[in-house]
Amino acid sequence: MSGQTPKSSVPSRRSAAIVVPKALRWHQKLVAILIYVLIRAVSSTWRCEVVDQSGLIRNRQSGALLFGLWHNRLALSMVAWRYVKKMQPNSNLGALISASKDGGILSNVLSRFGVQSVRGSSSRRGPQALLELTSWAERGYHLAITPDGPRGPRYVVQEGIVGLSQVTGCPIIPVSTRVQWRTNSNSWDRFQIPLPFASCKIVFGEPVSVPRDVSNAERELLRQDLEKRLRMMTQD
Repeated sequence: MSGQTPKSSVPSRRSAAIVVPKALRWHQKLVAILIYVLIRAVSSTWRCEVVDQSGLIRNRQSGALLFGLWHNRLALSMVAWRYVKKMQPNSNLGALISASKDGGILSNVLSRFGVQSVRGSSSRRGPQALLELTSWAERGYHLAITPDGPRGPRYVVQEGIVGLSQVTGCPIIPVSTRVQWRTNSNSWDRFQIPLPFASCKIVFGEPVSVPRDVSNAERELLRQDLEKRLRMMTQD
């Protein structure tokens, strides 16, 4: 789930125009299919342990949740979602995905896992994406974003996730993973790729709640608290 959460500021006249991400071409759809098949095949060999410190995943009456997962740990995102679905069979997920070409491929992959994508970031389709995310939350969908994506800096929580929690009323569940056998890409986030038969651990941390009437100063303190929690859960 890639893409920096859009800010809730009033859009300018230029940004208010409706922007529609370009449709994938045939070869991009083929890449998405291959990625999906690869994920399904390799993830079936992983040995995964899930720790739910939030206390909200097993509570089927908890309402919509906002999951925050570091960008470089997206490889295990669908395994984490599979656990949520096991605990909450009727739940659905909306994920913020970058409006870039790579985001289009990722969106196509996630759709094959039954995930509803919302395309946008702070620089592209920001106001539209914010409205769409809020709409899906109102329908009872859980939401998922990468608070340090799509361009980083790595392990720095951007302010948008706290603003989104404030608007939707969804508590933020920090999520992190640990993989014992993996390789890392040379990208800005050192993307982690679990190898076949890897031992993996997925941790759902204690929730961070953002009141509707929170001040700017209080919102910044909550952002810092969320970043601290995610970093404490993260071991590279």
